[in-house]
This record gives sequence, C-alpha cells and structure tokens, in this order.
Amino acid sequence: MGRRTVTALLLLALAVPAIIFGGVLYFLLISFFVVAASWEYVQMFRAVKFEPSTYITVGGTFVILGMRAFLPHYADIAFTVLLLLAMTYHLFAYERGRDQAALDLIITMGGLAYLGWVGAYMVDLRSLPNGGWWVMFILPVVWLADSGAYSIGARYGKHKMFPRLSPKKSWEGYWAGVVMGTLYGGFFAFVYTKFGPLHVNIWQGVSIGFVLSTITTLGDLGESLFKREAVIKDSGNLFPGHGGAFDRIDSLIWAAVIGVYIVRFFFL
Repeated sequence: MGRRTVTALLLLALAVPAIIFGGVLYFLLISFFVVAASWEYVQMFRAVKFEPSTYITVGGTFVILGMRAFLPHYADIAFTVLLLLAMTYHLFAYERGRDQAALDLIITMGGLAYLGWVGAYMVDLRSLPNGGWWVMFILPVVWLADSGAYSIGARYGKHKMFPRLSPKKSWEGYWAGVVMGTLYGGFFAFVYTKFGPLHVNIWQGVSIGFVLSTITTLGDLGESLFKREAVIKDSGNLFPGHGGAFDRIDSLIWAAVIGVYIVRFFFL
C-alpha cells in the first residue's frame, strides 16, 4: 500500500501541471500512457504466441493520438489508412508462412481501434471548452471510485463479481466505488461551479459521478480479459505497486469517452 501511495502521488505531481497547461504538455502525458499501454497490449498477446505488429500498433496509436490532438479533421483518414496498412502487413505475413495471420490482424486492428481511436478521447476531453476543468472533474471521480472499491473490497469483499475474469473484484468493493464516485461527483460539481467556470448543479454532478463509477469498471474488466488471455497478473511493471501503463488507464479510457459525450450533449 505504501508503494501504491508514493507512486500515485508522483503521478499526480506530473499530471496536474499537464492538465492545467494543456497543449503539447498534456498531449505528451497522455501519449506516454496510451502508447506504453499499446506496447504492453502487444506484449500480452505475443506472450501467448500471437504476432500482432508492434510497429503498426504502437506507432499507429501515436499517430492517431497526434491527429486527434492537432489535425482532428484528418484523424479518420489516418485511422482508416492504418487499418488497411495492418491488413497489408498481415497478408504478407501469411504468405511468408504465418498460419495465424488473420488472428494477428484482428489483434493489431483491435489495438489501433481501442487504444488508438478510443484512447484518444482522453485528448478530446481536454480539448473541450473549459477542458482542463472537465478533466479534473471526470478523471478524479473515477480515480477516487477505484480507490474506494480497492480499499473496501480488499477488506470486506466476500461476493465475487467475475471469479474467472477478475477474482479479486467483489460486489462490496464495486458498490463502495459507486457510492464514492457518486458523492465526489456532487462535490466536484459544487466546488468547480462555485470557484471555477463550470455550471453543473449538485444533482447533475451526482448523476455524472454515478454513471461514471457504475460503468467504467468495464474498462478495468476489459483489460483483465486481455491479461487472462496472456496468463499474467499486470500488464507491466512500469509503476511500482500499480503495474503497467494499461493498468493505470483501463478505466480512464471509458471515463474519457463517457465524459466527452456527457459534456457535448448536456453542457455545450
């Protein structure tokens, strides 16, 4: 627990200035985590004898993030070209004797789609009007919900949610996280409306917190699905006590997507 706390504080010290200033600094922060997560994703499947393209998956993820951040009108073109490039690469891999090339292709495309295209919503969230405030609203709700779920689940969890997929997750921890996220949603709405530029009433904040803390666990479980396939505990060991980059952003990817559309539909 001590290592987890120290690592979390160091990550927070790096993240807060990037969120406040935005621009290239924020892009580099998000790119570091998402690109590192895409490399871990490839290594997971390579550990069980699949052969997704490292260069296309990892490099393509960075390209998609860059396009979404700086040339958003051309991002869909870049994404499409990368998918076609992936197919071309794996066609030649099959011709060279790789019999599982079709499955390798699906894994490569999955990495580009999930970590590249969907992961780029973490960039889009900061690009919204008052985006820094929204990042500091949406993502901390999920961080705090995850912390509440971990703390309560570790101590009081008895009823397993998904015994095969994630044996340590319990319903007790899950509902503790939902309560924590819901309460903090209301808290951030009050503080950021009173002292910041947002116009979110407490009940809207509570609703946002509830939605985020209820749904984003699926991002964590989705990564667990990849790890069960690779028969590993963590996606990597980049952060002491926290695992890899993918372990750090699995729920945040979902939070960013949900947050972007909540803000676009209800607050813009």
